[in-house]
Amino acid sequence: MKPGIHPEYHAVVFRDQAANYAFLTRSTATSAQTVQWEDGKTYPVIDVEVSSASHPFYTGNSRVVDTAGRVERFNRRYQRPTSGD
Repeated sequence: MKPGIHPEYHAVVFRDQAANYAFLTRSTATSAQTVQWEDGKTYPVIDVEVSSASHPFYTGNSRVVDTAGRVERFNRRYQRPTSGD
């Protein structure tokens, strides 16, 4: 690797709040928020919406994530006309 052209690679905690799950890994991502980990050290923490602990593919459970009324907007757009009209 050429020195000075790559971002810093350091330990980071990724936290999935939906599943109440966190894991420590290495990444170039950083955050101003920090958390004290099980080893007593403080690491930057990045909150994620989906991880292997909450993703339906890994858990086998399906869940509906409706952001900004997308389901309602889809239903309004493609609603079939009623038979009385």
